[in-house]
Amino acid sequence: MSPPSASAERGGGGAGQRHTESPRTERPRVGYLGPEGTFTEEALLASAELGAGVQPVALPTIYDTVAALALGEVDWAVVPIENSLDGSVSVTLDLLATEDAGIEIVGEALLSVRHSLIACGDVELREIQTVLTHPQVPGQCERFLRGELGHARVLAASSTAEAVRIVTAQGRSEQAALGTRLAAEIYGGTVIRDAVQDRDDNETRFVWLARSAQDAHAEDTRADPPLRNRGEGEWKTSLVFWGPGADSAGWLVRCLDEFGRRAINLTKIESRPKRERMGSYMFFVDLRGRMGEPAVVQALNGLREICEQVRVLGSYRAGRGPVEVQPGANTAADDAAADRHDPSAPSLHSGAVDG
Repeated sequence: MSPPSASAERGGGGAGQRHTESPRTERPRVGYLGPEGTFTEEALLASAELGAGVQPVALPTIYDTVAALALGEVDWAVVPIENSLDGSVSVTLDLLATEDAGIEIVGEALLSVRHSLIACGDVELREIQTVLTHPQVPGQCERFLRGELGHARVLAASSTAEAVRIVTAQGRSEQAALGTRLAAEIYGGTVIRDAVQDRDDNETRFVWLARSAQDAHAEDTRADPPLRNRGEGEWKTSLVFWGPGADSAGWLVRCLDEFGRRAINLTKIESRPKRERMGSYMFFVDLRGRMGEPAVVQALNGLREICEQVRVLGSYRAGRGPVEVQPGANTAADDAAADRHDPSAPSLHSGAVDG
């Protein structure tokens, strides 16, 4: 895995440059998919332990976020892995499965996806002529856009956070953005209308990542992520497997039978191309249970006899319902609020996934 950019090495990244040129402190550094004000930052702040004082580090892409963790430049990382409407985040799955075996999942958080209409000031809906947002968002706010802003053009931005940054920086009353309330707070925007999404059951699952215990950079921190409810929730284990037997009839059934005959419940299964040849796939599974339980150990041993590769992506506590950002929930982040962004800085966000 190639090193992240120079800005990431200094501890910053994305539009905010929140920690650029700052000396490394003793606060735990948590990398996340930036720029500042994304849903990923909301998930980080909402799921971090109260009083933990973590230092969020915005990074431009999921790849850069995982790379910074692998190189020991952050202590943990938070990335999106699945959305209830749009399905899995393929880049996250591919990185966990193929790019770096030294990274593991140590926790998860569920976040309700709430979109807000944000402007540079208190304006009327009839004044708004242009709405900026990430390309995925209009389809999630179609009723509001058609019903109350049918006269406005919708233009694409690289992320919802970047849309809010542009709108507040340019200060044009005829322009608004669809983004997070957190982005409005960071960039000084005004929330004109909250919760304009079509569905209130839209949730995104985020995972906390750490370097594995066998990794040279891991030290002791990876065993104790600063999760707010880390002792709650049932255990789950994520894994990926593949093998040449996938070309044979019944191979996948035999693999799944290792779990079924031991009464292990699979809560998710999906396939992804292995990027070797047409028809070559790897299979991702989430199951109820943890490493060390006899049934799980036996199932994995049986699976390894059938597969070429079986990789455990992590055993961790399942998220217990959607988390919400609480005012003052993260002292370190609140202390940096006054100077956490530079309106003139360009966004480094790739736009591949709106975090």
